[in-house]
Amino acid sequence: MKRFAALSILCALPLAAAAQGQVNIICSVQAEWCNMMSTVYTKTTGTKVNMVAKGSGEALAQLNAERANPKTDIWFGGTGDPHLQAAEQGLTLEYKSTQLAQLHPWAQKQAADSKYRTVGVYLGPLGFGFNTELLAKKKVAAPKSWADLLKPEYKGEIQMANPASSGTAYTVIATLVQMMGEDKAFDYLKALHKNVSTYTRSGTAPIKAAARGETMVSISFVHDVTTEAINGFPVGQATPSEGTGAEIGSMSIVKSGPNTDNARKFYEWALTPGGQQFGIAAKQFQLPSNTKVPKDPRMSDPAKIKLIDYDYAKYGASAERRRLIAKWEKEVQGQGK
Repeated sequence: MKRFAALSILCALPLAAAAQGQVNIICSVQAEWCNMMSTVYTKTTGTKVNMVAKGSGEALAQLNAERANPKTDIWFGGTGDPHLQAAEQGLTLEYKSTQLAQLHPWAQKQAADSKYRTVGVYLGPLGFGFNTELLAKKKVAAPKSWADLLKPEYKGEIQMANPASSGTAYTVIATLVQMMGEDKAFDYLKALHKNVSTYTRSGTAPIKAAARGETMVSISFVHDVTTEAINGFPVGQATPSEGTGAEIGSMSIVKSGPNTDNARKFYEWALTPGGQQFGIAAKQFQLPSNTKVPKDPRMSDPAKIKLIDYDYAKYGASAERRRLIAKWEKEVQGQGK
């Protein structure tokens, strides 16, 4: 009921008297979240929103492909590393929001690290999802640590995404490298490979598969596990006892986009408490970056998770991302089973 009440209030605001142009957005969060934002923003401002859903890796590739003649104005959501790479490559516009002071320190740091060419819009810790019915049926304990995922009982029962297309999976690699050191992290990933049945294209696909009984375990952002549980699927979650990383979902204005003035207006709106309510309304449980947004009890509390001191600037750099993904493709994906 809260979800519909909130949307009703926003939708009841006076409509713009006339059309206010348009804004073209690549959206890298769940489709329902994208659609709610698009619908409400159009109804309340009169600005037409042209929204396209793409994973963060695909979004970065599109911005690079359009570099000479950008068709996109805003890139909303998705893991922060590709947003930092877009900033580094000169694909996004420097812009300091008037709302920076209201944002959590991690969101402000994301902006500072990018020289204000991106900003944090939500935080999501990395962990595991698992199908509780499958675990019970096969009499297997739920994983609680990175080490647990190497156990023989999980052979062929784990899904994770492909880091070439998924920011979620790249966050896995970067997290393990920072925790273990690069050599040990890649030894771990090679050992894990024997237990992975599928590397999916998107970061949310593994938990959807686990929720539907197609795999036992997923490596996922834990908010995606919460979403499946809220939707009635038999899933549980854990964050690794050794420590874990987190994504800072980000937002960027595309440099030389066709509707830059409208892009700035959308950017400001998306950082307000009202603009940040749509994750929860769409059953997405990342922690919003605006400190004024009421915290939902179903959100993971970062204070209760062993989060590493993730170096977003280093691992968000283009050269480092390309190097680590290429190494993963050669040494892990390329080794066969």
